[in-house]
Amino acid sequence: MTTSPVLFGCDFSSAPSRRKPIVVARGRLAGAQVLLDGLERFDTLAAFADWLAAPGRWIGGFDLPFGLPRALVESLGWPADWNACIDHYAGLPRDRIRATFAAFCDARPVGAKFAHRATDGPAGSSPSMKWVNPPVAFMLHAGVPLLRAAGAHLAGVQPHDAAADKVALEAYPGLLARAVLGRRSYKSDERIKQTADRLIARKDLLAALETGSHAAATHLGGLRLKLRMAQHDALVADASGDALDATLCLLQAAWAARRHAEGAARYGLPAEVDLLEGWIVGADLHAA
Repeated sequence: MTTSPVLFGCDFSSAPSRRKPIVVARGRLAGAQVLLDGLERFDTLAAFADWLAAPGRWIGGFDLPFGLPRALVESLGWPADWNACIDHYAGLPRDRIRATFAAFCDARPVGAKFAHRATDGPAGSSPSMKWVNPPVAFMLHAGVPLLRAAGAHLAGVQPHDAAADKVALEAYPGLLARAVLGRRSYKSDERIKQTADRLIARKDLLAALETGSHAAATHLGGLRLKLRMAQHDALVADASGDALDATLCLLQAAWAARRHAEGAARYGLPAEVDLLEGWIVGADLHAA
């Protein structure tokens, strides 16, 4: 009998440190519940790469973009095949990427500086070419090569592989958090902004995920988060939101794993996904 894969959610950093590590939430499905089994932290990319490369069977949601906007790639004359494009991109130094993307933006009109992927609108995500606040372009540059080197199947940018042992999905915790909280902020890395209002927002978000509120259930297909009291208190107390974001990515991975178990192709991603750009798990293709 084949065992179910372990589930992961990853809050990624392109420059991890002891102060701001990569955080991975580990869990599993138990009926309609997603159990949080633990949290792991990696303060170097090398340590994270070693963890990814270890033998295992898992489905993970990773908070980093898997692809660049097609409009950007075509404008720059880069390869339109995802593998070749990533090979080219990974070989560029970050200062070259910054200068290239800045020149692209400078040549475009106000209000349309950045090129977007098709998934950005439905997900409410930052363009994957953005190099600051947040530097998602560098997250792609650092993270995707590590996933490829670990032998992971990257859903949404590679042809579907139903038999893969390691499955990586592009997750975005803001998609799920915004479904519950609207525009209320629940985290900040700046101590002065770690306010009581954000603390209350984290409590409200967890309450919705644990009780299966309508907003949470709609985005998670009825799945609910199951936490021990100590885990709940730790997630509430983490004002940076890193551990909570990893847990949100875990829930998105659980949704995809359940859809896969039910027979959905591509782990629940839309059939129309552009394999150059990729797609954020749970984003509605038809959303405005």
